[in-house]
Amino acid sequence: MKPVLLPCGLLAAWLTVASETAAPPPLTVVTPAVVSAYSETLRTNHPGLRAAQSRVTAATLDAQAVRRWEDPMATLGGSVFNTAWMTPQEQGDLTYGVEQKLPVLGKETAARALAEAEAAVTAEEAEQRFQELRRDLAKALFATARAEESLRLGEEDLRWADQMVAAAEARYRGGMGSQFEVLRLQSDRARRAALLGTERSEVEARRAEVNRLLNRDSLAPVPSLGLPALTDPVPFSANLLRYALSYEPRLKVQERMRDTAAAAVTVSRRAARPDVSLGVDGLNYSGDGGFRQGMFSLKVSLPWFNRANYRRDQRRELARLEAVTQEQAALKRDVEAEIHHLTIEIAAAHRKAVALRDEVIPRAEQALAAAHASWTTGRGMLNDVLEARRMLLEARVMLARAVAEQWSAMSELVLCCGLGDLEALEMLARKNAAQP
Repeated sequence: MKPVLLPCGLLAAWLTVASETAAPPPLTVVTPAVVSAYSETLRTNHPGLRAAQSRVTAATLDAQAVRRWEDPMATLGGSVFNTAWMTPQEQGDLTYGVEQKLPVLGKETAARALAEAEAAVTAEEAEQRFQELRRDLAKALFATARAEESLRLGEEDLRWADQMVAAAEARYRGGMGSQFEVLRLQSDRARRAALLGTERSEVEARRAEVNRLLNRDSLAPVPSLGLPALTDPVPFSANLLRYALSYEPRLKVQERMRDTAAAAVTVSRRAARPDVSLGVDGLNYSGDGGFRQGMFSLKVSLPWFNRANYRRDQRRELARLEAVTQEQAALKRDVEAEIHHLTIEIAAAHRKAVALRDEVIPRAEQALAAAHASWTTGRGMLNDVLEARRMLLEARVMLARAVAEQWSAMSELVLCCGLGDLEALEMLARKNAAQP
């Protein structure tokens, strides 16, 4: 019986070494630099961002187009006279003039300030849209890398299943194994092969999501992606919270909306001021075209009859300003809770990944090696080998998921802090850690 064991052991060892020494396909590790490079493509390609930029341009031009001086009003007319009392030669029968509204009471300045505040809101909304899409792109890249890692683990497991089937068949032919073991391993191999097809479909779906965000064809090639290494967690701190409350995109939009509401209050107050216009009129005689007389006028509107309505307008805008202020305060509390939650999530994913990497996976590998050695020599059960292999595969998949979850949560934290990229978050974390 022993002459059969030696070739089987050598065959299994050779297959294991061959699978480990096979050159893996080149991977693009999803580092912060890679995410930044994809983000620049996102900025130029995504139609939603181009639409947002067009709205910013339109709002900026709208603010610049607010007139400080309104168009002058020209008048031209004629006069009819009763010649028994007055002749047109004396008075003049052609009337002409110009009237200009004067920007002296601040209405036009307030209107320009309101338009500029609205343009600032549009610009912040466009930046918020980019930040959100960049977060979605980063999460899609990490999800794709996680799916590809699961696929690579599945392919490795399928190769292991092929080795086990070959070893079981050799044991059966040598009289050391049973047909049940062969059939059990063949069924397990078929199940693994079917699951592998599902994992390939998931990878294609993840790549299609990346292409969608980049506004490319869903079948456009995406390089093979790999997960980055674990990074240190980002602790919750007063500096981190202060930074988030200053630069979180939604809060910045809310701040610009508050400025807009305050500008609208100013507009409503100045609307109660009178309008002042300067006019110049002249009279000529149509017979010889000669000038007869001129007249200057200063016109002032009387808004006091609508004073109650103007006050209602002011109270309306003050109520809107108060609403925006309270919404901003509520959003700050939400951001604080979100920052706290994300830091906890990042730390939890880090602890889980470290435990899997340093404890669970090494022990699962040792258990698999021991169970496989016992089964090869006929002292162990096949169920122990399959259970150990399942535990090892699940631990590796869980490690990939934990790493992806950590980096996805960090992408969320980058958005909450209004940072430029993941590298900026790492620098901020190191700065906070260095402070006492």
